[in-house]
Amino acid sequence: MKFLRHIASAALCTMALAACTDLDETLYDQVGTQNYYNTKSDVLRAAFRPFEHAFWSIQSRHVLNELTADQLITPTRDGWWDDGGKWRRLHYHQWNVEDGGDAQTEWNGCFQGIMQCNYVIEDLARLNPEQFGFSQPEFDNINAQCRALRAWFYLRLLDAFRNIPLAVSYNDVSLNTESQVEPRVIFDFIEGELKDCTSLLVKKTALGSGSAMQGQWTQAGAAALLVRLYLNAEVYIGESRYHECEEVAQAILGGDYGPYEVADRWDAAFDWDNDACDEVIFGFPASQGYSFWHYQGDTYWWTVPARARYYFNDRKAKAGDHNTKYAASPSYDLDGNLYTYELGMPVQNFRKYPGDVRMKLYTNLGDSRREGLFLYGYLEYIDEDGKKARVRAPEQPYDLYIRDAVGNFQGMSPDKWPANKTSNLMNGDHNSGWHFAKYPFYTDDDPHQMESDYTEIRLPEIIYSLAECKLRSGQKRDAAILLNSVRRRNYPEENHSEVLYSPEGSAQLDENEMLAEWGREFFAESRRRVDLIRFGKFCTGSWWDKTPDADRNPEIFPIMRPILNSNPALVQNPGYSN
Repeated sequence: MKFLRHIASAALCTMALAACTDLDETLYDQVGTQNYYNTKSDVLRAAFRPFEHAFWSIQSRHVLNELTADQLITPTRDGWWDDGGKWRRLHYHQWNVEDGGDAQTEWNGCFQGIMQCNYVIEDLARLNPEQFGFSQPEFDNINAQCRALRAWFYLRLLDAFRNIPLAVSYNDVSLNTESQVEPRVIFDFIEGELKDCTSLLVKKTALGSGSAMQGQWTQAGAAALLVRLYLNAEVYIGESRYHECEEVAQAILGGDYGPYEVADRWDAAFDWDNDACDEVIFGFPASQGYSFWHYQGDTYWWTVPARARYYFNDRKAKAGDHNTKYAASPSYDLDGNLYTYELGMPVQNFRKYPGDVRMKLYTNLGDSRREGLFLYGYLEYIDEDGKKARVRAPEQPYDLYIRDAVGNFQGMSPDKWPANKTSNLMNGDHNSGWHFAKYPFYTDDDPHQMESDYTEIRLPEIIYSLAECKLRSGQKRDAAILLNSVRRRNYPEENHSEVLYSPEGSAQLDENEMLAEWGREFFAESRRRVDLIRFGKFCTGSWWDKTPDADRNPEIFPIMRPILNSNPALVQNPGYSN
């Protein structure tokens, strides 16, 4: 069935509800569950509701998985962005049960989504599909959609908190646990649900047919969640499941769950027409005027300078003004010397191999195309008087010269360095740290402005997961060839002999390089934290302004005070105070 055809009509109705936390019902004229479902559209609208909430919820996950890791930072900037030290506590792994914020939002948001899914799943179980014009496979697909989405929420909770309750019913709370269950119980539940759902979900049948399926959990999407689960099983339950990860990943690549292929350019999976990109396995539909949660401050809208709209010629600020929440962790100290950290330094990590097209300055090319990932140096544009101008700092009288370093540069010329040599999160300005644009910021004249869907899963994740499994089992050659199948699009052909991994080039692959390549390909895609944990680096590693932790307790987040207070049956996670 064409599930997505009904989304546009429902989206405006659901946007205002997207962050709703009150699940209590107020009935007017007794329009409740017992008499709500009258048409096929009623069923589809109900089934879609948890998907909009899920799209909204990506924001807290992004903060927790990126600002706690080594690639993205939020330094202070001319007095901006201290916010009581909350961003420092994430960076230094010093959060506590009183912090609330994004960890609390992640817990609440995921459980709200789970209960919304439970509500729909139980409603569907009471309906007769023929009464609403559904075939049995269509109806089974709708039910499986919500079960796969519920598994996606549970996978996030397992990743962030490890010890969580299991809730499988909205109507019969006796079926749910009040206290936490062992991580293995959640792991097994996710695994069982995804295995059971896969055959009930729709399957992509041909290349170029993805647009009609965007926003649906397909067979490949459910299988991809299994790949995520198995790849991190050693982290979640202390048991290696790399063999199972390899089997499922290989089946996806072999077309068992439908045809997909790597795009010929790195940004195709993020561009305005990415619903038609065969690299995308699952994405949330988005559009200006509807839902576009990835173009929000906690995701990708605040990854550029505050006045970047002048550079983009996007002066109407469709999602509000930009801000400087995220930047790349620096590669250089305040004497202009390259740091020697093994981790972090993402810009230098991209520089490692010459010719990387992602290193070009982000520029709108016209005709709904862009080039480059990063924003750096002077950002020049033509102002309303037809004169050349540069993007300036907000509330400060200096032109930006964006550097791969953190300090107080103000209006200093590019060849100068400050006398104050302190470089840390408390001592930055608006020049500090390269900015980036993962999703495009097209001009006001572009009809496809803010038209990109949010890509949750893409084929390179499956390829990289399979490559890591093979590398861990000693099959370095096979791992290298898999990675090269994606990497070659990022470099000029004349550089391939230098930049591709051996045996197809001279670059050498090992576990450290595997982690570094995860960082390049999936830069700022809400996953860096778990990759560091899987490689044993999250708590033991050092990067800019971050020393190793005393123990491994920060690998999971605490259960925040309001959550503990609301349920006395919950037990605080190890290493944190009650």
